[in-house]
Amino acid sequence: MDNTLLHSTIDFGAMKRDIYAFLCSHGVLSPGLSMDTHTTSTVIAEAMNTGQLSEELSSMMWDIAKEHEIQGMLGANLEEGAMELVRQLQGQLHLAIVTNNAVEAAMAALEENRIAHYFDLVIGREAMGLLKPAPDGYMAVLRHFHHTSPKEWLSVGDAWVDGKASESAGIPFIAYRGDMARMNRMGVIPFAEIQDIQEVLGYLQPHITK
Repeated sequence: MDNTLLHSTIDFGAMKRDIYAFLCSHGVLSPGLSMDTHTTSTVIAEAMNTGQLSEELSSMMWDIAKEHEIQGMLGANLEEGAMELVRQLQGQLHLAIVTNNAVEAAMAALEENRIAHYFDLVIGREAMGLLKPAPDGYMAVLRHFHHTSPKEWLSVGDAWVDGKASESAGIPFIAYRGDMARMNRMGVIPFAEIQDIQEVLGYLQPHITK
């Protein structure tokens, strides 16, 4: 969703550092974790794997993330061409959003931009066991639309975690203005690469009408 549908200003670097500092200060993680190779979601996964993340600490950790998300979503505008794209696809294809953000923050931004009603399903982190790059969110979509198969879907995102999660669920991934070098380093091989969100339409024929 971020920087694919919405041009948000969430400072993911600051979010990652703040959460890591919090986890270190409470002895859940040790100093020295490489921030270059980790994302917020992988830092959180490391914390969960320790077995030392209590319910109280977990709640406090997610509050840090939600604060960054809400601030970064304030006044977020749509990516150019996003509204036209979803208007054309609504009613012709199932439309779903999978985001590591809290669903509260995601829905607030989508509703502010009057685009929420175009989507059949919005999966926030509350519906996932593990965040992207784990495939849990995409698997939730497949369970919801149980009459569909992974290969009948296309996933669009800008980050390697999107691609890794999508590919792990068996769903072809399209990189939108992504860092291809980093994606490849992380083992993500997109089905296609686009610079304009409207280019998605070319990969959906003949399933849609003009």
